[in-house]
Amino acid sequence: MELSGKRILLIISGGIAAYKSLDLIRRLRERGATVRPIMTKAAQEFITPLAVGALSASHVYLDLFSREDEQDVGHIRLARDADLVLVAPASADLMAKMAHGMASDLASAVLLATDRPVLIAPAMNPKMWAAPATKRNAETLRADGIRFIGPACGEMAESNEAGTGRMAEPLDIVAAVIALLQEAPKPLAGRTAIVTSGPTHEPIDPVRYIANRSSGRQGHAIAAALAKLGAKVTLISGPVTIADPAGAETLHVETAEEMLQVVLSHLPADIAVMVAAVADWRVASAAGQKIKKQQGEAPPPLFLTENPDILKTVGHHPQRPKLVVGFAAETQDVETNGRAKLERKRADMIVANDVSPETGVMGGSRNRVKIITAGGTDEWPDLTKDEVADRLAALIAARLG
Repeated sequence: MELSGKRILLIISGGIAAYKSLDLIRRLRERGATVRPIMTKAAQEFITPLAVGALSASHVYLDLFSREDEQDVGHIRLARDADLVLVAPASADLMAKMAHGMASDLASAVLLATDRPVLIAPAMNPKMWAAPATKRNAETLRADGIRFIGPACGEMAESNEAGTGRMAEPLDIVAAVIALLQEAPKPLAGRTAIVTSGPTHEPIDPVRYIANRSSGRQGHAIAAALAKLGAKVTLISGPVTIADPAGAETLHVETAEEMLQVVLSHLPADIAVMVAAVADWRVASAAGQKIKKQQGEAPPPLFLTENPDILKTVGHHPQRPKLVVGFAAETQDVETNGRAKLERKRADMIVANDVSPETGVMGGSRNRVKIITAGGTDEWPDLTKDEVADRLAALIAARLG
């Protein structure tokens, strides 16, 4: 089993997403892990220690000042007697305590005292996640070496609320735990990488937009794979419905112009992998109000203008990364078009694939790619997108020596 013999200290903080921690405990134990839980006072408002204890088959730790638990400096013992500390859900309040070094309850005291890897799964209202204070705290935690999984984008528990803030799903968290505990040597340690992913949405009016069918799965997988090899990864993602990958700082954008500006703001970098399926065109002047259909009248014309070419801009930039990798999603003449793109965009490598509808690649879980360089073309077999990502990350590491 992937986690056989591993000891996980699970901290459950307050929020409706705490109910997911019950399934998370079960999934971790299925894979052989020992789970020792800590619950904050707020967490106990949503789920009971009885349920957590029953699923974990362990004593549930609740109070920093428990006479029984603290007689041998229990919070220090908890902080050290684990292979990994997992916080799921991680509330905005607990993240703030972590970022500021507070130790006002058992959970925050343990987190301050631990010298073990820490993985957190944020969960909160989208407005809270987007708040400047939370952004500052998340940036501080990442700089301190705290790993993140999520939050995901989608419907929230509150009625009519949606956005980024959902706790990652238990199986995604388990995968991140396994990856963190089974980390291999890090040939990209000390390197910085920029990855773009997903589609862009180009507004026609406040309701409608131009987009494509990209799911972001390949770009997100590449960001995670580079992070696993030790790179400091910034993932710049268009609108997707999948969770932010573990190990990468994820920045969310909507349009091609926004994506370009964020990419340029993160130069210089060692690696740029431009995976995003950026819309080639946008409406020259988006309507300020919803365009209404008029009975008996022809549809209003849409005047399009070309979007910025992000890969070409990066490839020709004065601060061009040491290695620039582009993607070519084609429906015909895959290798010919990919090689032309390699030369035109001044890339070091093009990952070209056939995205015709019958392939199922666009939005699917598998991919079949050709790696095009100045030295030739290497055709890879049909692989999962995670496998493509791992092979590409290893190739990038080899190219950088």
